[in-house]
Amino acid sequence: MREDHLEALSLLHDPVRRSLYETVAGSGGDVGRAEAAEAAGVSRTLAGHHLDKLVEAGLLESGFRQPERRGPGSGRPAKVYRRASGERSVSLPPRDYAVLASVLAGVVDALGAEEKAEQVARAAGARLARDHRGEPVEAVLAGRGYEPYTDRAGEDAPAGGEGRLRLRNCPFHALSQEHPLLVCSMNLALCQGLLEGLGDRPERAALDPRPGECCVSLALPSDTKTNED
Repeated sequence: MREDHLEALSLLHDPVRRSLYETVAGSGGDVGRAEAAEAAGVSRTLAGHHLDKLVEAGLLESGFRQPERRGPGSGRPAKVYRRASGERSVSLPPRDYAVLASVLAGVVDALGAEEKAEQVARAAGARLARDHRGEPVEAVLAGRGYEPYTDRAGEDAPAGGEGRLRLRNCPFHALSQEHPLLVCSMNLALCQGLLEGLGDRPERAALDPRPGECCVSLALPSDTKTNED
């Protein structure tokens, strides 16, 4: 267990800091001090103090947003915050499952067993569904760390439609950097198995990569076609 990870995560025990972190992390982009302060119900000065502490701990990153108006009288750039790209984890006692996962992914690649891996992942999704009967898929995904959110725009949806259920976080991010094709295909199969196990249509899930987000998104229920279409 890395002590700096423990120290960083301990900052979130404070309810104000946790609220500020969740506001920034859940935005999917840059958040200014005033916006974060309003969400947390604290003053802008206090919010700035806590936000900067989260930056020092590596939980957030900061930058500056240029004012829309340029030239004299336009004001100074506003400081903004976004979720840090790095990961923090704590295990007591220390465990290292990532190394074994990397080894197993390498074995799949070496054996050319990608199709079998997808079958196993789909079955794992179905098993997960058995523990969450009657729950909406977005609630199950939220519980697994995917951080789902609704995107009504949908212009970039792989099959068109009026919107997608997108996943802001990839729980397998580190491994996907080493084995992107394998991990993304297994992730898709897992989500499809989950949908099918919940009595939903597995084709709602599709590969739909976006920078900084999960490679899978789901069609919103109203956008899913029926067999008769």
